[in-house]
Amino acid sequence: MDIVYIRQLEIQTIIGIYEWERNQQQTVSLDLQMGTDISLAASSDDIAHALDYKAVAKRLIEFIGASEFHLVETMAEKVADIVMQEFAVPWLRLELGKPGAVTGSKEVGVIIERGSRVEVEG
Repeated sequence: MDIVYIRQLEIQTIIGIYEWERNQQQTVSLDLQMGTDISLAASSDDIAHALDYKAVAKRLIEFIGASEFHLVETMAEKVADIVMQEFAVPWLRLELGKPGAVTGSKEVGVIIERGSRVEVEG
């Protein structure tokens, strides 16, 4: 299995449960690992055969920027659904963080893994 990744993608959005959080945008940060087979893209040197990480990032910036979730857990599930469904990714690992959400910490968030690595290796 090969992995295409995006690290520290920062997006401004409405996220949180408190009233003040509903009235101002905050930053969320994504680290995304997506299972794929890069062999055809590598041999052809053609983007048409690759998992287009720029297209993934653009879609997530658009989606998250327009969202207004209360929980990072909900946002993470929706992001995983988009990546797996729209980009035919059979496995992913997503870290979704909310910098500065807890005084004294750099970031809090969730890490989720969805799909099967076996499907990619098969």
